[in-house]
Amino acid sequence: MPESAPSESQLPNAPKFHTDRSHYRAALERWMRRAFPSRDGLTVVDIEVPVSTGFSNETVILDAAWTEGGSDLQERFAVRIEPADGGMFPPQTPHCAVSVELQYRAMKAVAEAGAAPVPPLFGYEPDPAVLGAPFFVMGFVDGRIPADVPRYTEAGFVVDEATPEERRRMVLSAIDTIAGIHGMDWREAGLGWLDPSGTGQPTTALQIDLYRHHVRSELAGREHPVLYAALDWLEANDPDDDRVGLTWGDARLGNMILQDYRTAAVLDWEVCALSPTEADMGWWLMFDRMSFDDMGIARLEGYPTRDEMVARYEQASGRAVLDPHYWEVFGAMRFCTIFIRLGDRLTAAGFVPPERNPAVGNQVTAALAVLLGIDNPTPDLLTR
Repeated sequence: MPESAPSESQLPNAPKFHTDRSHYRAALERWMRRAFPSRDGLTVVDIEVPVSTGFSNETVILDAAWTEGGSDLQERFAVRIEPADGGMFPPQTPHCAVSVELQYRAMKAVAEAGAAPVPPLFGYEPDPAVLGAPFFVMGFVDGRIPADVPRYTEAGFVVDEATPEERRRMVLSAIDTIAGIHGMDWREAGLGWLDPSGTGQPTTALQIDLYRHHVRSELAGREHPVLYAALDWLEANDPDDDRVGLTWGDARLGNMILQDYRTAAVLDWEVCALSPTEADMGWWLMFDRMSFDDMGIARLEGYPTRDEMVARYEQASGRAVLDPHYWEVFGAMRFCTIFIRLGDRLTAAGFVPPERNPAVGNQVTAALAVLLGIDNPTPDLLTR
């Protein structure tokens, strides 16, 4: 599996939204005054546009001050803005093709169900005239996030500061959180709009078909034998698991805010879906393999083994993990799909020479071939 690729905002010529803080300050101050009419004299007193904001969405952090009930108050917020050139994942449904709208609606459902901790939500703005793209506003949650670069298993607070007991607590709390998401009744939560079938019967086959169409579109006639082999294998070996629920989609520690090594908030819902919930465990296990085995890093003291994590999930969710290998391949297929667009962006930005063909020849393709037990005819050029 690969180390994390550069984020979009790390690319030298990557498309950007407005990065002028005065633009953000004025526009968001006007929006927040309308959203919070009882907060007298609301003013944005500080604003940050982080240098690295992930693959998909622009994130803005701001502090607002106001007077309410005779008291002077101040609070921090985070704003997630739709990317100018589309997200990294295929849309789940035409009924909600805007990534930040999907995230907002899914997080709202999770919060209302009490299924998992998410940041407090303060509103979704569909009108692109405000900031140049739709966005939503949420509360800023203090805490620590395990880093992707460098990987939290090789450097940073998880390695240098956490005790074995804290590492174990961190992972088991995360697993419990994932199980809580899966315990939601998606129909009662009003998540039918997320159903790609439109019939109330979302299936694995629908997800495979969705990704197959997306892959064809992204490749635009280029060959990708490993990825197509994975799609064929997944279709032929579909376990026909009917335990469908809301899946977070990007289930990993790097998308969790921790407080005292417990999950305080779950972030990055842009790839959530209605699918067999074991898909999240496959993604989790894929990143676990990526963060230890494939980087040649010994498992940290106190860090649960893969078998222990599966057992904890089964205990917390009341669901048996029936086919973890299938869902790990499914996760690697999805990750490989993301790398098509990412590779094209790396090339277009001049970050990687075109002859390296990073959309196809990359570490994720190599890892997917290993999981499938097949030869990889596309060399892993990013490591040269």
